Amino acid sequence: MKRKEPRFYGEVSEKSHKNMSCIRGKDTSIEVVLRKALWAKGYRFRKNYKELPGRPDIALTKYKIAIFCDSEFFHGKDWNVLKPKLEAGKNPDYWVKKIERNIERDLEKDRLLQNKGWVVLHFWGKDILKDTDGCIKTIEKTIFTLKGSEVE
Repeated sequence: MKRKEPRFYGEVSEKSHKNMSCIRGKDTSIEVVLRKALWAKGYRFRKNYKELPGRPDIALTKYKIAIFCDSEFFHGKDWNVLKPKLEAGKNPDYWVKKIERNIERDLEKDRLLQNKGWVVLHFWGKDILKDTDGCIKTIEKTIFTLKGSEVE
């Protein structure tokens, strides 16, 4: 049986612990926005699909497309800009290790999914909120490419 890796990489303050315990892992606002848009377009999907590595936030099983809705902070968007800020802030050992491991884990699960024949798409939270239609178009282009025919 695979051992679970530790969730913490150092000491965190009580306040940080309390704040982080409120962060959701499923049904986040960005996931809900993208799911509603997909549903309105007639796409049916599985959410947090347990049969696949990494439990994709949205899985279009018909097309073998795994979609992840990533928050900018925890998944290290613009890591070369964010990392120096974290190193200068509170508890840098914890945050840098945590986010670097998240980035590694994202790459690992992407490889596993691709090896199983799935196409993996990642969307940043702010992109989903600001340009939901653009995200849907990206998904539809992927479907079009996979099917080899136009999607209405």
